[in-house]
Amino acid sequence: QVQLVESGGGLVQAGGSLRLSCAASISIFRINSMGWYRQAPGKQREWVATITSSGSPNYTDSVKGRFTISRDNAKNTVYLQMNSLKPEDTAVYFCNAVIRGWDATVYNYWGQGTQVTVSS
Repeated sequence: QVQLVESGGGLVQAGGSLRLSCAASISIFRINSMGWYRQAPGKQREWVATITSSGSPNYTDSVKGRFTISRDNAKNTVYLQMNSLKPEDTAVYFCNAVIRGWDATVYNYWGQGTQVTVSS
């Protein structure tokens, strides 16, 4: 079992910045990939960014050039630096961890979510 604890959400004006953190209860070397998803009111949860165990990042188009995902292996923590925030970035942000078992079973773990609100 993996516990993920997010922090860093809050209220910010458009154009501002926030940094989200996701602390894992196990060494993130054991996690194949970690990422961030978000869910706005009345909408489905959508993928935002992922970073692999080798450190390769990927982003959804709407955040490219504004958000940066990174990892600190010593702290078992993944970050999402969000710059130039827009009102449409308002959502609950969830941390995700994917572990592939020895038998190819995929295990998904989720944090409890942290609210990000961007005012116009």
